[in-house]
Amino acid sequence: MYKPLADEIRPHSLDDVVGQKHILGERGLLRRIVESGSIPNMIFYGPSGTGKTTVARIIAEKTNRTLRKLNATTAGLADIKEIIAELDTLLTPGGVLLYLDEIQYFNKKQQQSLLEFIEDGRITLIASTTENPYFCVFGAILSRSTVFEFKPVTPKEAEPAVMRAFSILAEREGKTPELEPGVVQRISQSCGGDVRKALNAVELLFSAGTPDGGKVLISLDDAKTVTQRSAMRYDRDGDEHYDALSALMKSLRGSDADAALHYLARLLEAGDFVGACRRILCSASEDIGLAYPQAVPIVKACVDSALQLGLPEARLPLAEAVIFLATAPKSNSGVMAIDAAIADVRAGKSGPPPRELQNVHADGTGFERDQGYLYPHNFPNHWVPQQYLPDLLKGTVYYHYGDNKTEQAAKSYWEKIKGPQ
Repeated sequence: MYKPLADEIRPHSLDDVVGQKHILGERGLLRRIVESGSIPNMIFYGPSGTGKTTVARIIAEKTNRTLRKLNATTAGLADIKEIIAELDTLLTPGGVLLYLDEIQYFNKKQQQSLLEFIEDGRITLIASTTENPYFCVFGAILSRSTVFEFKPVTPKEAEPAVMRAFSILAEREGKTPELEPGVVQRISQSCGGDVRKALNAVELLFSAGTPDGGKVLISLDDAKTVTQRSAMRYDRDGDEHYDALSALMKSLRGSDADAALHYLARLLEAGDFVGACRRILCSASEDIGLAYPQAVPIVKACVDSALQLGLPEARLPLAEAVIFLATAPKSNSGVMAIDAAIADVRAGKSGPPPRELQNVHADGTGFERDQGYLYPHNFPNHWVPQQYLPDLLKGTVYYHYGDNKTEQAAKSYWEKIKGPQ
């Protein structure tokens, strides 16, 4: 029966786990916990292929508790009840160690069903997730668990695993792999920190290699073909989707053109063309704002051009927009102003507009009253003192001029007319 190489090569001791030295190194906290034999409830958080399942299995082998495994993508409440029914029976004399993979797919009710048994110690939970547990795990379970973050494996850390994979395949198939220079490095570099992805690439290259007697020739060109789009981690429904979008926006705000171009490239390579356009458009108003109001039509023109061109040419106007935004002067005065106004409205601070601003046609026929509205264009400089805010908010200031050339020029203009602002 066929067994994936990633399963065949899976480590059985913490010393053989690839990467994660920050928690599994000689003095790593998780290593010390496992070696103590006292296993608490834990949540393993990190990208796929970083060893979460492997470490959970190693822990299970070191405990005297009955191991039960569930994958939240396929398991349901009935599966949980089945495990609960085994508690306090001869099947689980020391309690249950439950390994729950992809816990983010369990809803609140499913997670809550475990809570009573986690609290009294009859179930020790080890859960894993690729999503941020502080967003996807029920708070009561989170507060009773220790979170360990698993980080992407570096290319240098992945190389021994790739070499070991070729050795295992050579032993299994009875053929010696002959690798062109750079093959191992290419696979390790291009797996994006996912060891499982690297091992899958090894298996594919070995099976498709050119036979030469008792050897299998594996070329660098084939390695490049297999790994050409695998270096990037991206999940349109997961954290990394929003991380890349957020990083693009924050790089624009932070005036780092190089970082912004990097995240734009990641989004385009991942196929999130529309998401990149939306963030670029948003940045023009949110981060450049009134420091350079023309940013909005300029960026809109770039995005329109990109949408008409389509990829790959769309990268050109989008790159132009990103560089323009990153190097433009910044102001968030408009954002702060509208958010303050919305906060007052949501707090119930409103009231009717002053009489002089109300619709003159709102009065019923025969009940018209003198409105008293002063038409600004009839006065010098097209301005006249007049109350515009409701009485409850009279004197409230939402907009504060930014400290940039454009807004300071506007401030200076109005101070000459209205007096000091």
